[in-house]
Amino acid sequence: MSSNKALLPTTLVTLLLLVCSFSTLGADQTKAEPEYEKFSSLPTYWTPSLSPDGSKIAFVQNVEQEEAFAMLATYDLKKGEKHYLLRSDNERVKINWYNWVNNERLVVSARYETRRGTTKVHDTRLLSIKFDGEGGAFNLVEWERIKRRAGNPNHIPQFHDDVIDWLPDDPEHILIALDAEVLGLPSVYKINVNDGGVSRIIRGKKRIRDWMTDQQNNVRIGVSLDYDTGEREVFLKEGDDWRTLFAYNAMSDKGEYPVGFAKDPNILYFKGYKGDFRALYTLNLTTNERTEVYADEGYDVNGSLIYSPVTRDAIGVRHDGRHYWDERYVALQNGIDAGLPDYDNTLVSFSDDEQTYIVYSESDTLPGVYLLGDRKEGTLVMLFEQYAQIDPAKLSEHTLIEYEARDGIKIEAYLTLPKGEGPFPTIIHPHGGPGARDFSGFDYWTAYFTSKGYAVLRPNFRGSRGYGYSFAQSQMKGWGLAMQDDITDAANWMVEQGHAEQDNMCIVGASYGG
Repeated sequence: MSSNKALLPTTLVTLLLLVCSFSTLGADQTKAEPEYEKFSSLPTYWTPSLSPDGSKIAFVQNVEQEEAFAMLATYDLKKGEKHYLLRSDNERVKINWYNWVNNERLVVSARYETRRGTTKVHDTRLLSIKFDGEGGAFNLVEWERIKRRAGNPNHIPQFHDDVIDWLPDDPEHILIALDAEVLGLPSVYKINVNDGGVSRIIRGKKRIRDWMTDQQNNVRIGVSLDYDTGEREVFLKEGDDWRTLFAYNAMSDKGEYPVGFAKDPNILYFKGYKGDFRALYTLNLTTNERTEVYADEGYDVNGSLIYSPVTRDAIGVRHDGRHYWDERYVALQNGIDAGLPDYDNTLVSFSDDEQTYIVYSESDTLPGVYLLGDRKEGTLVMLFEQYAQIDPAKLSEHTLIEYEARDGIKIEAYLTLPKGEGPFPTIIHPHGGPGARDFSGFDYWTAYFTSKGYAVLRPNFRGSRGYGYSFAQSQMKGWGLAMQDDITDAANWMVEQGHAEQDNMCIVGASYGG
């Protein structure tokens, strides 16, 4: 990495790169929107990603006019050219994700509605398309080619988008896991991103449901799971043999789970338990020596590894944002935080030389912006806002509180109060899942409610992710019972604190929270 001077953002300029040119965006834009539509709209821009050489950006643009739709687009930073590649209605067909496989081409996961028998389901397909849309998109997993190798040609896999290795040293191919032969038990295939050519690398075996490669792009790990008994095994490939690394019952044991390899193919990262909480470790595959890498006292370490495109080594973990152990990235993160001290700043995309990057910045009262960084120039410029139509002055900050449930369990929750003096009309807002979790930062539900004068409490009730094994297990046989008591106790806490009145409260949620 370059000097600290280059790490610090020295310029914050609005860069009007991504101006929508759709003909549907006309005079109707000037009409006053109802307040709820400002909050319930999808983010205007979504998950920007840099091409390997840093010269182009891919992004999704959501358009909500008389006809709502999403467009996958690219922008050439050097030529100033925009290209619109794929259109989705965000209902019957949805763009799940996309990734640059080389400087000229993207691979896209698309989800669409279909039926299997009389049941409505969602299938996924993997598409390949050039950055300028030339030639259109084509289906990477061409079933007519694959079924010749499949033992069950009448079975068409539901999900085609399980990419297990992007093969950065081979920009013409990727590795995918596909259950072409046996439902739920995938084989590994090598796919040509230019023409869909396919070859099978490993046929499904040992009831393996998930595959993992090392940083040299060799298939090294297979994970099996018996859905009936919960028994799980993690296998290591050694030549033509497979050695069991971990074996446990996923329903009743804490267990260990692999998350990726170091650049050294002999070092495997895995999640295991330090007491009651999940931590990140390395395992030396020769000596079986285990080394703690990162633990967060009182919380599980969640999230995937972060790899450097330069060193190809693991440099951090996605945990409550990003945690880095590579000092080069620590310096970059510290520089960005010094320049934007009032926001949570997350590095979301890098060019292969790490000189160009994208940062996502948000806070409780900032709905989120994407910024483009140039380390050679020492600049950080705005790309676009997610919710430009929302007035941050109407939003309120969250406070992390803790209350005690009736059986003594401590429950964390996020309290957000509207402007003015309480008590307030109050909404208890439990998350979905239930194995999910609420965090700080912008939340459009909460933002809308508080802008209308409601107090909102979001409890991370028992069973919520990230609070340790015992807390997660305490939900078992407690749905509608102890879990519901946690919600009631949250409401009582609001009254006791003077934030709410007992006869002026309600509960709002979606999915499990509903």
